Amino acid sequence: MLNIGLMLVSACVAMILPFELFLFVYAVLGPLHYLTEISWLHDRGYFTKGRYDAVWLLVIGFVLILVFFGRHIELEFPKMFDANLMFIALLSSLIFVTVKNNIYKIGGILLLVFASQVAHNYNYLFTVFVPTLIHVYVFTALFIIYGAIKSKSRLGTVAVAVMLLIPFALYNIYPDNTFYPAQEASKEAYKPFRILNIIWLRFVEHVPNPPKPEGWDELVFSSTKGILLMRFIAFAYTYHYLNWFSKTKIIQWHNIPRLRFVLVIIAWVASIGIYMYNYVLGMQWLLFLSFMHVLLELPLNFISIIGIGTYLKQKVFRTVGS
Repeated sequence: MLNIGLMLVSACVAMILPFELFLFVYAVLGPLHYLTEISWLHDRGYFTKGRYDAVWLLVIGFVLILVFFGRHIELEFPKMFDANLMFIALLSSLIFVTVKNNIYKIGGILLLVFASQVAHNYNYLFTVFVPTLIHVYVFTALFIIYGAIKSKSRLGTVAVAVMLLIPFALYNIYPDNTFYPAQEASKEAYKPFRILNIIWLRFVEHVPNPPKPEGWDELVFSSTKGILLMRFIAFAYTYHYLNWFSKTKIIQWHNIPRLRFVLVIIAWVASIGIYMYNYVLGMQWLLFLSFMHVLLELPLNFISIIGIGTYLKQKVFRTVGS
């Protein structure tokens, strides 16, 4: 019931103050989630079959971050190099959870390097949506589904249904672009993140390009489609964070050496402090933490997918056998 309650609370606030909610949870809950999850993943070997598999993901992450910070964040769309590396990182994670032999792993990664050129056909999928909405919404939903399957929880199944229905509610309840418009300070603070909104509006909702680049501000912050999209983004991120913290007793992410726990808390407080003192520097630090935790979590995401697939296959075979 707690999970469902957190979903509903997240959805209600997202409907009223989408931009403000996102900025708050990203700055406050975000770094604590990233730091505690990375710590938790480390203690579990990042759910890979090799002791040093995660190092490869870290290397890719550092290269991607350096490339990202080496250019303007605003309206410059992602480059092919980023898509190729995200393609390699994503499918390398699948190799790391299914292959134990190091020779086979290296061979598989080399094949991915050569095959990564196909990523340019799905540039925005790999560079924009996988690290953001697919991570915070799709992978979170899959994690809940897998947990419900393992625990055979009916309430977990209900939680999944609620999570899938909430985006439809956010798009259809009070779909009015004058409903609590974003404040000027919120608009300014959100601008570095608006690339996600712009690409969604352009390539998912097929909104035509405005006559001038400045026209995107009107579409993102004031149009009906822009505000309804932001409701979904704010909900997805808020619940993603709250779901992690609500699973403390189950996941035991807090059960770590005392010194590390203290260091995590210090790093969390410092992250918020940097964000408040220098917004640009703080945002860069949070983006770094966020992106590294996305890459390091990929093996766990594949374990959830494989677990769900195994369960469905068994159900099909039982049905056919009976």
